[in-house]
Amino acid sequence: MILNRTLGLMCLLFLGSIPTAQALVQDIEASFRPDPTSPQKNEFKNTTPESGICPWHIPSQCKAMGIFTIRTNALNFHAKTPILANHTDPRQGAMWKVPSEWRDVPVMHEETGESSTVQMRIAGIGHRWDIRPHVEAWAQPGVAWQSMWRNAPAPCTGVNYLAAGTTLVLFFWIVPENAGVCNRIPSMDITAFWYSTTEYAYALKTPNPLKMASGKYTGTITYSVGPGKDFDMGDVMIPTDEVLTFNFTLDVDHILKVDIPPGGNTVELIPQGGWQAWLNQGRKPAKLFRDQTVNLYASSRFKMQLECQYAEGDSACGVKDSVSGHAVPVNVSVSMPYGITDALGRPVNRLPLRRDGVGTELFQPTQYVDRKPSTLHFEIPRDAVEQMLQPGAGRTYSGSVTVIWDSQL
Repeated sequence: MILNRTLGLMCLLFLGSIPTAQALVQDIEASFRPDPTSPQKNEFKNTTPESGICPWHIPSQCKAMGIFTIRTNALNFHAKTPILANHTDPRQGAMWKVPSEWRDVPVMHEETGESSTVQMRIAGIGHRWDIRPHVEAWAQPGVAWQSMWRNAPAPCTGVNYLAAGTTLVLFFWIVPENAGVCNRIPSMDITAFWYSTTEYAYALKTPNPLKMASGKYTGTITYSVGPGKDFDMGDVMIPTDEVLTFNFTLDVDHILKVDIPPGGNTVELIPQGGWQAWLNQGRKPAKLFRDQTVNLYASSRFKMQLECQYAEGDSACGVKDSVSGHAVPVNVSVSMPYGITDALGRPVNRLPLRRDGVGTELFQPTQYVDRKPSTLHFEIPRDAVEQMLQPGAGRTYSGSVTVIWDSQL
């Protein structure tokens, strides 16, 4: 037992004077799956487990600010020298300068290599600190020591949180964007001071998931820790870790679904008002057509094209009379519901579909479209109808046309 206590003391003294270069890693996870109850909410949900002040003390305030907290005892700081009373250099005492500016975090799709960007900043800082001789060392004339930590020095702001004993305190402060140094000065000499926990708040700006493919995106950002570095606690407070790495994982789970109503797979093309004008008066119809409605669920980019049993020309499908072998083209176009635009951001109304997919390479949801009607327009034009309708010659034209919605861009 004597040997164990001696080794423990030697280790503590070593860390306090010559920190080893280590790396503390924190995983940040977020996911997106469209929500039918909030189709206009196109945001990632942060699924990273939280700890510290946000989930335990001020959840509504943190939600309003869009921040999340993590408390860890794996990142400690120890004062390498005593902290002198009323010192004039903030770097010689308790100070904090954290990376509160937004930084880009590139994330990449694990399979396709498609890239996107997350932004992150540190938005708050706190600790459990321990002190010798006692907490009253932080009092100033006319200001109780508790007020010095429940409230924050500019540019930081307090959240009215403090938990304390005679030789320890837990506190937390908000750090505004692009803030500078926040520090506190004691009124008596402090012989020993250390942070046994570190708590930080972070804020995220995630990309628009509707512009991302389904799958997993990963990326990393690394902050340095120590005097003059990203997490700079002054020249006296020395960290046990010199690197803090955040590993990001963004999961995108899109929906692209088409519901065809019963009988919708069989499309009969007829004239406006039916065949009576032709049968009774011999008046040829201007066109044969059918508008077929399908119900669309879409949160992801997609493209469309045709496959045909009978090809007509370079891009169209056709129908054929099985007896004579005569064939005519069928023009197919699509109209989309509100919330889906073409590649240029325009509404989609009777946009032609082709076998080669030209012109329909990209449809982009601006919000989650949940079971909204989309229309496929099938039409045989007048000149083709005149070829089909020959007096005294009964013909039956048929053919299959496959419409493809494809999310693999």
